[in-house]
Parts: sequence; structure tokens; C-alpha cells
Amino acid sequence: PRVCVVGSGPAGFYTAQHILKHHGRARVDIYEKLPVPFGLVRFGVAPDHPEVKNVINAFTQTAHSERCAYYGNVTVGRDVTVAELQQAYHAVVLSYGAEDNRVLGIPGENLSGVYSARAFVGWYNGLPENRDLKPDLSSETALVLGHGNVALDVARILLSPLDLLRKTDITDGSLAALACSKVKRVWLVGRRGPLQVAFTIKELREMINLPGARPVLNPADFTGLENAVKDAPRPRKRLTELMIKTALEKPGEKMMEAQAGAPREWGLKFQRSPQEVLPTADGSRARGVRMALTRLEGSGDSAKAIPTGDVEELECGLVLSSIGYRSLPLDPAVPFDTQHGIIPNSSGRVNGVPGLYCSGWVKRGPTGVIITTMNDSFDTAQSVLEDLQVGMLDVSTSREGFGAVESILRSQGVRPVSFSDWEKIDAAEVARGKAAGKPREKIVDPQEMLRLIGH
Repeated sequence: PRVCVVGSGPAGFYTAQHILKHHGRARVDIYEKLPVPFGLVRFGVAPDHPEVKNVINAFTQTAHSERCAYYGNVTVGRDVTVAELQQAYHAVVLSYGAEDNRVLGIPGENLSGVYSARAFVGWYNGLPENRDLKPDLSSETALVLGHGNVALDVARILLSPLDLLRKTDITDGSLAALACSKVKRVWLVGRRGPLQVAFTIKELREMINLPGARPVLNPADFTGLENAVKDAPRPRKRLTELMIKTALEKPGEKMMEAQAGAPREWGLKFQRSPQEVLPTADGSRARGVRMALTRLEGSGDSAKAIPTGDVEELECGLVLSSIGYRSLPLDPAVPFDTQHGIIPNSSGRVNGVPGLYCSGWVKRGPTGVIITTMNDSFDTAQSVLEDLQVGMLDVSTSREGFGAVESILRSQGVRPVSFSDWEKIDAAEVARGKAAGKPREKIVDPQEMLRLIGH
């Protein structure tokens, strides 16, 4: 059987890995629109979290299997259609993730100084489409809308000492911009309360211990919460206890000294929903955000934020909206649920299209960490293997696989990038990084990547 996977992030690689491991004759081709593989492991994981990127070693092993091939620089839906892939392969798995962000839908969100956290993360991580972002870091106060791990990531990068960032694979250009940044205060704002935050304890602890930055939590937000979390699941309980401790307890002497001299600060604000980004007098850029104060109806994860009628304005020249990523439809031939931003499916089998599958964020929505995506991808791979086993996929007719796709690409003048091509780009990045004393210096221009491999 010939299987094709669209997207080379964790979902794509884990799907491929599982199929290759459990079917001794299957061949898997992975297509990727960028020349370089690994998706959000390369472009989403924070530069100061190198240990999370270790999964790249396993993905590289999968790519080196003689039954696996990687074709970068190929945009499915433009260079080759899903229907053409279905002609060439026995099964097609869509694992292309969430390449857009949810919008706030409020006046002023297009003002200068307002960015999506997704674009900001892409900028400091060297995602080609965000390399020219040039975020305006000239104001002292930044506002991050959202209480997830990505919100904490961008706050941490904004407030991290440069010495810490210099040793990471953050891009050269963003390091230079952060060196001139005036930002010294970051507020993280959420519509709901402390019991509904979506970030995890590891990220919160990292933020609390960030050198040169002190946490500013309002004790009133946390009084009486101990009782409310008594019966909560353990992760939620521990996370809330850490916030309570940070807000209510006097820090130890050593910590107090460190915090007293801290030039930067960050804090969490709750039960506030953005209503409008306020413009400067000349209307050219953001000067603040007007927020509706909310009250919670219901409790736990299902609590809803209802506006009380009161509003509050917060001054800030930088607004980062971190309210979630969003998948986009890839090809008119593929069913897509625009309301939920997913491909409608059952255990990864795309509804009403036999032989078509999906895994990762485009299958279940943009939530969870790499391990969540791993389990989700194994689940889809299992569906493919079952369908092969019971004869749902007709393997008696041979399919040409890349042979058929290659002629389509050639007619379009598209030259795919192989995995060994990527390894040349990788070596060049590592060499450039070494010269600067960092793990790698990412190349951010796809044309430069292609020149490097002689395309």
C-alpha cells in the first residue's frame, strides 16, 4: 500500500511512524509546503524549550526509513490537488495543522501595534511568512489576550534577559529587536477566572522564576479559592495552589531581594473581555484596550463569562492576541466544518470520502501538546491499518505514488526538496549557529534555503 501524508509536523510524522511500524510493506510519502520539515516543533515551540524539540530525532529516524520519503516545497491544493493525490495513493492523510489564528472580532484590532500571538511566535521562531513582522516594541506595557501556554510563551520571551535568549535558536533579527525593546510590563488578560486558565504548571513556574521579572498577582483574585479546588483534578489543584501561593504568601528573603530589584513585571488579570482596541489621537496606532468586566455563570471548565455592564481601560502600546489557532480548508474536494475549524471525521476517517483521513489539529481542533497529537495520530494511523486489513482500501490495483505526482509537479515547474536536501540546510544552520554560540541560526528566507541546495 502507498500512503501519502500531507504536513510534516508532529501529526504527520507520528502518523507515518505508526503505519511504517505496524505494516511491513507500506510506503509513506510526506508532503510539506515549506522546504523544511517539523512544523510547530520548529516554528511553535519556544526557543528556550530545546528539550521539547528532541522529538525531531525520532522524526528524522522515520524519514530515514527506506519506505518513507519526504517532499518539501510542495503546496497541496495549489501544486497538486487532493483528488490527484487520491489517484496516486491508496490512502491520503491530511495532517496540515492550523495555519491561521482566531480573530477577536472587535473594533481596532487591525491598528498598528496589534498582532496575533501566532504571528509573533512565528517571527521569533523564523517562520518564513512572519519574518518581516517588525513588531513595535517601543511601549513599556504590553497586553496579552489569553491565558494559555502560548500567551505565557510570548510574555516570557518579551521579558526574558537577553543573555538567556542569546543561547537559544531564536532568530538573529528578533534577538536584535528584543535588545532594543522598551517593554517592561506584561499583563495577561482572560475572560474567565483563575480556575479556568488553560496554561500548565510548568509554564507558570517558569514565569514565576524568570530572572529580573516579578509576578504581580492581585490577592483579591485568589482569596477563598483553596476551598473551591479541594476536589478539583490534581493538575488543576496544583496549578491553582501555585497561583494562590504566589499571590498571597510573602516571598522568602532571597526571592524578595531578587524581586525588589527586578526591572520588569508581569501579572494575570481575570474576568475581562476585550471590547475595543483604542487608537491614539491621530488614529494611527493602539494606545490601549477597553475591556468589559465579566461575571462567571456556572463553574469549572464550563463556566461562561457574562459581561456585567462595567468597563475598564488599560493603557498599552502593544497588544498580542492569543486566543487560539485555526485550521483552514485545503481543497474544495475536502469537507470542512468552518464553525469548528476541523475536517469532519470519525476516528480520523473523513466523513463521506473513503480513503481520505486526517490527524492532528485539523482533525480535533488546535488544542493539546505534542503527546496529545501523538496519541491522536496513532489513532488515525490505526484506522488506516484497519481499513487495509479488512479490504476497505483496494490494494489490488497498484498506485504510482510519487511517480504520478512528480509529472504533475514538473509540469508546474515545482521542484520538491528531499530529506537529504533538508539535512544540508540543517547543517548550514547549525554551522551558522555555532559561529554565534547558539544551537542554530535559522534561515528565514525560503529562496535562500533553495539556493543553498542548488534548486
